[in-house]
Amino acid sequence: MTKENNLIDQIKKNAALGYSLIRTLNFSLQAKTLPLISKYVAQTDETENLKEHLKSARPKIEKLLNNDVENMQLGFYPYSVLKPENILTHAARIPFVYIDAVQSALRKKNKQSKVFGRDKSDLLLKLPEYYRRNFHFQTEGYLGETSAALYEHQVEMLFSGSSNAMRRLIIPLFKKQFKSSNGEGLHFLEIGSGTGILTRFMSLAFPEAKITCVDLSSAYLKQASQKLKNFDQINYIQGPGENLNFKNETFDGVYSCFLFHELPRKIRSEMITESKRVLKKSGLLGLVDSLQLNDDPEFNWALEKFPIDFHEPFFKDYVNNPLELEFKTQGFKKIQTDIGFLSKAIIGVK
Repeated sequence: MTKENNLIDQIKKNAALGYSLIRTLNFSLQAKTLPLISKYVAQTDETENLKEHLKSARPKIEKLLNNDVENMQLGFYPYSVLKPENILTHAARIPFVYIDAVQSALRKKNKQSKVFGRDKSDLLLKLPEYYRRNFHFQTEGYLGETSAALYEHQVEMLFSGSSNAMRRLIIPLFKKQFKSSNGEGLHFLEIGSGTGILTRFMSLAFPEAKITCVDLSSAYLKQASQKLKNFDQINYIQGPGENLNFKNETFDGVYSCFLFHELPRKIRSEMITESKRVLKKSGLLGLVDSLQLNDDPEFNWALEKFPIDFHEPFFKDYVNNPLELEFKTQGFKKIQTDIGFLSKAIIGVK
């Protein structure tokens, strides 16, 4: 029986890895058009040294995917995190992704980073100043339904189909801290939950946990609630992460994903302070975000290039100010980090 179980485990692992590699190939092929759009529409050439850089990146993507599958095999999260999207839905979205890429390239060419429709004027007045912009030059920034519908696909193209595996870096750190709990009795807060990508993975890893999602974008929260309608332990609240409307010591864990690099330093600090306030004693704060300078020196070139190619006004400050130092300054203990491809996960205990 043990041999049979081992064989089944190996088949599952190989199938999962094979699927992940095919998935990265799919998004990599789709992304090949993007530098051409940038070159001929925005009149910027992003192909300089790109082939050499990609050659060095491939082994790190493969290592990330291997580790991701091993985490499934170890039971940190189920194989169902890899559940594929309907192929027709996926294919139907691709033309709209390219249309938005052309529109983004035009905004980039014209240096337009704060372009919104008239219907968004009242909404903009209610939002923090740092949020009133077209991050990545994308249509309506994070405020529109078009952006919410395309975002996940766009990010996967940008990272060659590896972004979900990077998001999942945080889960084993949480699982170990909560002693492989299924989430019973736990209440997590996700700040900047977006369209609910990591929310779904955390729900699968901690099926009994309650998760409260906070985000500034009503469009993204709407998208998340529609996608995750079969998960009954999740609720959604619109609001800023630096001014949380919760009592002290409410949550067992607070986490965010790909958020902090889009925040000014002051707001990053305030958000960590607020997270600590709402955490229970010995609660866990976890972030997964971009690498910072010298986390992996081989990717320092990417950290320098990213804010130039995309509208990321706070990114340079982010990469030069280690999150580990901010965690220590704010009194977090047992700080741990894990790195995978272009991202790192960090946790600290209150």
